[in-house]
Amino acid sequence: MPEIQSLYAQYAQEICGVAGVINSRLQAAFSAVPRERFIGEGPWNVLTADGGYFLTASADPSELYRDTVVALIADKHVNNGQPSLHAACLDAAAPAPGDRVLHIGCGTGYYSAILSELVGGDGQIEAFDLEPELVSRATSNLAGRDNVAVSLRSGTEGALPQSDVIYVCAGASEPVAAWLAALRPGGRLMFPLTPGWGWGAMVLATRHGNRFAARVLRPAAFIPCVGAQDETEATRLAAAFEAGGWQDVRSLGRGDDPPSNCWFIGKGWWLSCEDHSL
Repeated sequence: MPEIQSLYAQYAQEICGVAGVINSRLQAAFSAVPRERFIGEGPWNVLTADGGYFLTASADPSELYRDTVVALIADKHVNNGQPSLHAACLDAAAPAPGDRVLHIGCGTGYYSAILSELVGGDGQIEAFDLEPELVSRATSNLAGRDNVAVSLRSGTEGALPQSDVIYVCAGASEPVAAWLAALRPGGRLMFPLTPGWGWGAMVLATRHGNRFAARVLRPAAFIPCVGAQDETEATRLAAAFEAGGWQDVRSLGRGDDPPSNCWFIGKGWWLSCEDHSL
């Protein structure tokens, strides 16, 4: 046991280092959650740069304690995402003790468990996924964590729970109106703004009254979010990312009267390079 605990601690330190994050709470959360419990028995399929997979050399859990993307359902390209990307995103979203978090696209529950560690016993995680196999596995994997509830349901339809943090792990071609509406004052939405299966970036939106500060963190690609992809929007979004300039985004808004100096104007929403959140 001391050896495996040392492996967990070393992994957590390395992941936060790769992410450029100095956050002792986050490092402790990564160290506290055994990744192998959530990915299943090995050997494991690890994502390659060209979108394929290679099989790990063994079923030793140490194979998982690297900054790798690992398949959960390989034939559907459903994966357990890159730890350093999530470390950076979790640090930016800043789930705090006592927060209520909505996790959309929870997979088998690995990052739900890390969120559970971050919000503590006084917090609450609502974890949603549309894939029955994943929900079944997440329910089993998260058993015993009294602050986590797993549901087989959409994260884009119907009323969503009011949340301090909404953490989305499926790509959207727009910020879903229901996500923004479900944020409490000061609430943070972290989601992948992506054109279908293509590369986009992680966006953090923070609620200030009825306005939202925003910044685009780093490039990312995710499985598309059901109910949050529009083909026409995705085509335009891909071109916008190709052109660059997303690093200058400062605010997000909804409506049909976008301000000047927008990086992207979508159907009833926009991302501006000026701060319109105050």
